[in-house]
Amino acid sequence: MKAWVLHSIGDIQFEDVKEPQPAEGEVIVKVKSVGICGSDIPRIYKTGTYHFPTVPGHEFSGIVADVGVGVKSEWKNKRVGVFPLIPCRVCTPCKKEQYEMCRNYSYLGSRQDGGFAEYVAVPEWNLIELPESISFVEAAMLEPMSVAVHAMRRAQPDKDSVYVICGLGTIGMLLLMFLKDVGVRNVLAVGNKDFQRRTALKLGLGEDCYCDSRTENISKWIMEHTDNRGADTFFECVGRNETVSQAVDLTAPAGKVVFVGNPASDMVLQKAVYWKILRSQLTISGTWNSSFTHSMEDDWHYVMERLQNHRICPEELVTHRFPLERLLDGLILMRDKSEESGKIMII
Repeated sequence: MKAWVLHSIGDIQFEDVKEPQPAEGEVIVKVKSVGICGSDIPRIYKTGTYHFPTVPGHEFSGIVADVGVGVKSEWKNKRVGVFPLIPCRVCTPCKKEQYEMCRNYSYLGSRQDGGFAEYVAVPEWNLIELPESISFVEAAMLEPMSVAVHAMRRAQPDKDSVYVICGLGTIGMLLLMFLKDVGVRNVLAVGNKDFQRRTALKLGLGEDCYCDSRTENISKWIMEHTDNRGADTFFECVGRNETVSQAVDLTAPAGKVVFVGNPASDMVLQKAVYWKILRSQLTISGTWNSSFTHSMEDDWHYVMERLQNHRICPEELVTHRFPLERLLDGLILMRDKSEESGKIMII
């Protein structure tokens, strides 16, 4: 089969590799759609991954082409989405069904081969069956959508509080989409691209609720738009020291800060920032990955229900679609920011 294989940092090649065979408890998924995640760019071009060679790609959907020993034959030819984190299921968080916090997990696309290929081996446990009403492109966005929902649920949103989303990449945009879906009235968003502004307005953000950090003083703008109180909940979706400090500084007394963005570098907590956390009695929350328990209450089923009822439309965020052989075009576009882009999807 054809796959994009990462041999070392910056060396990713489209080549012929052996088609995977299903181990016990696994299926083989024929990949139909796979998204490029922002985390794929540093993994491929800066930091590398856990071992080489590796096939990256963790946001994907497809059709079950084959099943291994111990897997129900009914899975064959089913349309599926894939939870990419493979938990050990024996550590303390796993025993509490907090699989996203597994201490000994594997991960499709980084710790083992993922979806930038024609076929990928996936544990049966990680499958979620797709109804016909959900497209493969939508299903390839189940993972980032569930990450956004997980962050939102950590904040326990109510309709009347003021929310700030700082950082309008895919997760920030999806967070906006889901906050609007639950009826939150007061959302402020901070971005730095014309595309982000246009997309946020299309998703229902008020024109006066968008702050362009290229031209506006973020701190002044947020305080002016919150009667000098700050946000009741601040979602930090950037992962930079400056925006982490701003998140604390621009959150109202007794408010919540939810750290969503992967760190771009080491974080340094200044004394004044720490004082603000203490004196304003802020609640600081981390959020990681998403809940997948096979229960209707988990994040993935929450997203599925809203997709089925057409309450959200993630395809609005897709700006580019490439065939598998042109994956490199999408990676370079994201790496170099050579043109405006939202979600880049490989078909």
